[in-house]
Amino acid sequence: MKPSRRPARPSHDRWLIPYADFVTLLFAFFTALYAVTAVDATRLPSMAEGVRAATGAQGAAAMPPADAAAPTPTDVAAPGAEASPPDVVEAQVPDLRETLTRELGDDLGTGRLELIEDRRGLVLAIPEAFSFEAGSAELSGMAAALMARVAGVLKTLPNAVRIEGHTDNTPIHTARFTSNWDLSTARATEVVAFFVAAGLAPDRLSAAGYSEYRPRAGNETAEGRARNRRVDVVILNAVTEAAEEPAAGARVTS
Repeated sequence: MKPSRRPARPSHDRWLIPYADFVTLLFAFFTALYAVTAVDATRLPSMAEGVRAATGAQGAAAMPPADAAAPTPTDVAAPGAEASPPDVVEAQVPDLRETLTRELGDDLGTGRLELIEDRRGLVLAIPEAFSFEAGSAELSGMAAALMARVAGVLKTLPNAVRIEGHTDNTPIHTARFTSNWDLSTARATEVVAFFVAAGLAPDRLSAAGYSEYRPRAGNETAEGRARNRRVDVVILNAVTEAAEEPAAGARVTS
């Protein structure tokens, strides 16, 4: 008589197999995350190959070359904005400066205008003496003629234009203006209204008031304060316009 076999004891170690597979998949997942976020792009192909070998994946998509050129800020348009034509981006500052100097040379030569270039584009600075009476936001007769000449040139240009009002640090409190913020903003919007009436497209224009907080000279002297009291007509370059100005007709989606 053969001895009876004992019933096979159930194995309590079966969980190790799926657990090991799960750990392997986690390792591959986090290794892949590290591979695509690591700063050293030259290591990406070798790390991706290691992940494929560990997981047995075949035919994975090829990684882009490490020396592939990244898009520059001027290559990517702002959301909702159309890309500027290449000729406007590449040649705008020299062309604009030449146009402004030619068309407004008399005003620049006599100090009624000052032409400045900065990171935003080209700035036509108009001193208070040639734009507004002290403490007022109404354009003087001399200012209206000057603004008409400026508007005539701006109509021939494609750029967006921002009007900025500036004051000195002398406090103001009148029946209309309770602070220099009020005065600087009112002057900027007054110039915008004049330009619209002169035929400039409203969607090219914007206004800002900076009160005394963007001085161009010290406020310790009368000359410095006079230089700070001004209206700046900022002709924005393509990079600044794309970065700072909302596109006309852009819609907000919920």
